[in-house]
Amino acid sequence: MQLQLQNIVPTPLKDKLLQRHSDVWNKQLQLNNAEYIKIKAPSGTGKTTLVHILYKLRKDYDGNVLLDDKNLATLNADELALLRQQNISIIFQDLRLFPNLTARENIELNRVLQQPLYESNMTDEMAALLGIMHILHQKASMCSYGEQQRVAIIRALMQPFKWLIMDEPFSHLDKHNINKASALIDAECKKRNAGFLLTDLEDDEHFNYTRLLNL
Repeated sequence: MQLQLQNIVPTPLKDKLLQRHSDVWNKQLQLNNAEYIKIKAPSGTGKTTLVHILYKLRKDYDGNVLLDDKNLATLNADELALLRQQNISIIFQDLRLFPNLTARENIELNRVLQQPLYESNMTDEMAALLGIMHILHQKASMCSYGEQQRVAIIRALMQPFKWLIMDEPFSHLDKHNINKASALIDAECKKRNAGFLLTDLEDDEHFNYTRLLNL
């Protein structure tokens, strides 16, 4: 799935963003299937805004987002639901777990969206890899933020996708756990011939990125 950004500028930040250099805002960008895109984004430059635009949580922007030449803005509710179930998965910066559900139940919500990509035992396999088997039975609200972040990563990997969008996915993980999580994400993307777009504040060497862009 090809992703195109055509002169995207969020309306509330328009005056501020057009006064500074950006590789993304108000540019023509074509992101090709299976690319690994890193967007370095200092605070206040619209990192989470961009993620929300790409997931169609915001409409207050100029320009167009195209998915395989189809304008994201024209999708109806059913088409958007199908897109999110089959083609785009996401790890939000604020995670958006359901606090009163267990870690396992949060993961299961994505695993069973439609025809499951994986059997339920894959939750245990990924949880074991990321060191959170012991908290799967706990309510999400009782888990540490680092544990919740790993739950959110597994949840995103449980569903089909051609693009994985990640907004500061490792912000509360130490180097050891980042290495395990990035290796799992890399393996799952390669397995599906999928690409990702990752935003973060600083440079890193978590992946072999196809492109490095400054927001």
